[in-house]
Amino acid sequence: MSDKNPHEVLWDLIQDTRFCMLAHRHADGTLHSHPMTTQNKKLEADACLYFFVSRSTEVGERLQQDGNVNLAYANPGKDSWVSITGTARLLEDMEKKKELFNAMAKAWFPNGPDDPDMELVEVRIDEAEYWNVKENKLVQMMKMGKSAVTGKRPGLGEHRELQFH
Repeated sequence: MSDKNPHEVLWDLIQDTRFCMLAHRHADGTLHSHPMTTQNKKLEADACLYFFVSRSTEVGERLQQDGNVNLAYANPGKDSWVSITGTARLLEDMEKKKELFNAMAKAWFPNGPDDPDMELVEVRIDEAEYWNVKENKLVQMMKMGKSAVTGKRPGLGEHRELQFH
């Protein structure tokens, strides 16, 4: 993956991960997380991820108060994990809502992109970090066993930090 640009690497790791946890800060400083579904069909050059949230929840209001967020993606089946730091904001962009709206979103927002309860959240990625273990489980176990004997850390997969902007 190292010959790809950061957008491609990141998108390859998160595109098949159905949910992420979006963590944000409340006014009292406490952190809260919510499961979200990434609505992007690809990661554009602007390095933004999009989510739909309900106006009847406090998520949109909290993000307006403090837009610093973390997105955590975990795909244990593929042994990949991604942590994204970014800035969230609410968008009133009907064209973007229409572009991103899909059958899964209809389950939550039955009136489609015009649903008055639907808010569009944009997260502009600042930094991302990922762990991608490429070896199969047997190779992983053998490397961990060797590590236990030798006292040296096992070299499992790839870990990188990516800067955006």
